[in-house]
Amino acid sequence: MKTLRYTSGILLVAALLGSGCGKSFLEKPAYSSLSEEIVANKDGVNYLLVGAYAALDGAGAPTASLGGGNAWEAAATNWVYGSVAGGDAHKGSEGTDQTPINEIAIWQPNVANSFFNTKWRAVYEGVARCNNTLRLMAQAKDMSDADKTKVEAEARFLRGHYYFELKKMFNKVPYITETTADPVIPNEGDIWPNIEADFKYAQANLPPTQPQVARANKWAAQIYLAKTYLYQKKYAEALPLFKDAIASGVTSNGLKYKLTDNFEDNFDASKKNNSESVFAIQMSANDGTNGIANANMGDMLNFPANFKCCGFYQPSFDLVNSYRVDANGLPYLDDYNQHPVKSDMGIRSTQPFTPDAGPVDPRLDWTVGRRGVPYHDWGYFAGSSWIRDQTQRYAGPYATKKMVYWNYNKDKYMDNNSWAPGSAINVLLIRFSDVLLMAAECAAETGDLGTALTYVNTVRSRMKDHPEGWVHDYKDPANPIQGFDPNKPLPYYKIGLYTAFGDVNFARKAIRFERKLELAMEGHRFFDISRWGIADQVMNAYFAFESAITDDVKGGHFTKGRNEYFPVPQRQIDLTLKNGQPVLKQNTGY
Repeated sequence: MKTLRYTSGILLVAALLGSGCGKSFLEKPAYSSLSEEIVANKDGVNYLLVGAYAALDGAGAPTASLGGGNAWEAAATNWVYGSVAGGDAHKGSEGTDQTPINEIAIWQPNVANSFFNTKWRAVYEGVARCNNTLRLMAQAKDMSDADKTKVEAEARFLRGHYYFELKKMFNKVPYITETTADPVIPNEGDIWPNIEADFKYAQANLPPTQPQVARANKWAAQIYLAKTYLYQKKYAEALPLFKDAIASGVTSNGLKYKLTDNFEDNFDASKKNNSESVFAIQMSANDGTNGIANANMGDMLNFPANFKCCGFYQPSFDLVNSYRVDANGLPYLDDYNQHPVKSDMGIRSTQPFTPDAGPVDPRLDWTVGRRGVPYHDWGYFAGSSWIRDQTQRYAGPYATKKMVYWNYNKDKYMDNNSWAPGSAINVLLIRFSDVLLMAAECAAETGDLGTALTYVNTVRSRMKDHPEGWVHDYKDPANPIQGFDPNKPLPYYKIGLYTAFGDVNFARKAIRFERKLELAMEGHRFFDISRWGIADQVMNAYFAFESAITDDVKGGHFTKGRNEYFPVPQRQIDLTLKNGQPVLKQNTGY
């Protein structure tokens, strides 16, 4: 099966020919661009559609973003905006590196912060490519109605995604389509109905499978539509769509949706596009398609310091402690930080350390690199020598893990063509465990606690059936852990199932905590706590706890009624002046 490549170099019709000069000797074609007449045909439109897919990762040239800034500022994983801003992780590295993240991490963001402008521009580049595809498609005379319907469905799916990103981040955003004459328009309307309309069209017109694995299909559109309802608290409308997809849905390449047997298969490039992948951004490395630009540049900083670069994105103590379980293998939903997991904070790599011996959820060691536990198959995590700030005072002793390539297949899936690594691990925008937990949330909120319980336990059962965490890897001679010592005590992994959800309040609490455990470090956390209306409680408790251990989040405070969204970039407001007044309005409180 051929895979569609998101080639970030596809910038067809990025700047179309225009005429505004009356002197014929100045009327020269733009040699680096193509005229609309050349592109307004079946082949040209399909290249434009590929370009709309290419914008998904937010990256342009190697290490740069489509927003003109750095690739990590527009990262599709939303590691800064979803995880650092949500308490999953510290910025990491050192305080003087990538300083704009510091103010985001403590929720004191400046409206002129370059990260916001870069992200805004990169996502709107995706919108523009979708709109160009739709506009030029309407002019293509060699396309059948069926051809146009399919292209429109894919382009509108992608546009729905881009606007969903903008809405959940900035709330007040202008809605621009292929028919908008003046792009300088107000940002005061609610765009949820527009997003719904795009996903409804895609769901009705996309095929259930695609000849190329990267393309969106009917089921991805249906799930994204349901997610759009979920964010608006339209639980009764979302639940049947989720249930239908859970029962009948398939991946783009025809695999029946189901959880993979092994949790880690979602974060191993050799096993991507599996049965859990609902919609993913395709990453590649070392395959001749323009080098590192197709690897995951948005996460190029997020490797332990002993790798080529750079020691960012360090999991928090709060996150690690969330994986502690009780005698029944269930999490401490209310007081997990009172049952801390032992760490090597303040202990040098040259000093002895005995890891925690208490029971923990095995997902901990697929999510976090911690002292004395194998880091994939790279050997035992060595502690401070793998941390950029070796005192560990700035951001703690832990390292990110999910998006770091493995040693056994690095020759194929690591891109080493730049000053920082690139990875061919796909960015999973939606995976099936996420779908199950979204469906569980909708079921609980509509009073169906039995269905909610079933879906949550389905997610937990994967780890109950395969509780050994990383341990099975050392048994595989084709994938040995470097220096594995069979005489070392293994971590105590335990996971249990909920026996009942007694009421909606308990169900809500359990489902929300399960999302934290299952989807940690995947860029979801802040957007979840924001839409639940509890971000102020969660983040201010996080700042109180975490700032007593590390220095980077001291002074952090989340203001309810303001910080649920990021500020509209001041640069974008300044660019919309009409009659001396900005058309774009700032979010409340900024």
